[in-house]
Amino acid sequence: MQNSISENAPVVCVGELLIDFFCSEIDSNLIEGRKFLKSAGGAPANVCATIAKLGGNASFSGKVGRDPFGYFLEETLNSLNVDTSMLAWDEKTATTLAFVSLQEKGERDFVFHRGADAFMTMDDIDQNEINKAKIFHFGSATAMLTSPFREAYLSLISSAREKGKFISFDPNYRRDLWKERLVDFISIAKKAISLSDFVKVSEEELEIITGTKNHELGVDILHHIGARIVAVTLGKRGTLISNSSKKKLVKSIPVMSIDSTGAGDAFVGATLFKLSNIHDIKFIEKDFEQLLDIITFANRIGALVCTKIGAIEALPSIEEIEGSTI
Repeated sequence: MQNSISENAPVVCVGELLIDFFCSEIDSNLIEGRKFLKSAGGAPANVCATIAKLGGNASFSGKVGRDPFGYFLEETLNSLNVDTSMLAWDEKTATTLAFVSLQEKGERDFVFHRGADAFMTMDDIDQNEINKAKIFHFGSATAMLTSPFREAYLSLISSAREKGKFISFDPNYRRDLWKERLVDFISIAKKAISLSDFVKVSEEELEIITGTKNHELGVDILHHIGARIVAVTLGKRGTLISNSSKKKLVKSIPVMSIDSTGAGDAFVGATLFKLSNIHDIKFIEKDFEQLLDIITFANRIGALVCTKIGAIEALPSIEEIEGSTI
């Protein structure tokens, strides 16, 4: 049964919802690993879950197969009070799967088996419901890969921009997905960035998209493309935040990392949770001090997620955050 927590959920996250099978044998690769734990995942779904876990209103728009994995994913989001009324079902294609092994220092080795999320079209999207959103987040690792989802994805971003919505974008680059198609990735990412208010990139993504290893120059290039606010996550060093006129490195929270899966998504979700509580969100670009407060909070959430295995399972509640020494 689908769950709708609000007639006007302020944040809609668009993209893939999938099953992560985590190898429970730490430091075993996918060749050697034999024991796997099933977990709900998918970058935009992780963002959505973070917002809901923190007490915000979030809706998910994506596609799963009508199979046991699809039902498990729906139940997982429902249990977190995520609005799943826009979840689409594919009657012919199985739910997308990803197999993940955890390497030394929390890094990952993973393989995708692409499924239903690839076949989402504009016909699967409830325009009346999606138009009620205050914020749109586009942060799919797979949505930009192939048609028909790629066209629907870019059409939604353009439509949201035309309607004056606040747009968040995270390119979520995965080398093993794009392989030799790097030029395509850069072109599509730039198109999305040109339409976005808030852009979050990793250090690697910044270099790939802008062609420079200089962080500040890379950020300036993203602003020139069209991004109003840019956050560059730099792992243990922190997050570089910029509103085009000011830049600052917000230091990270030191933790013993067990699994970095979903940490970037949790960072984005925490950021959007804070932004969704701002009445006139379009003016946040001008308030750099408030941006710094938001990023400091988001860094803390990302750090907490790294201390547990899983993406959605590792998400802290507000009560856990308040009781944490991190």
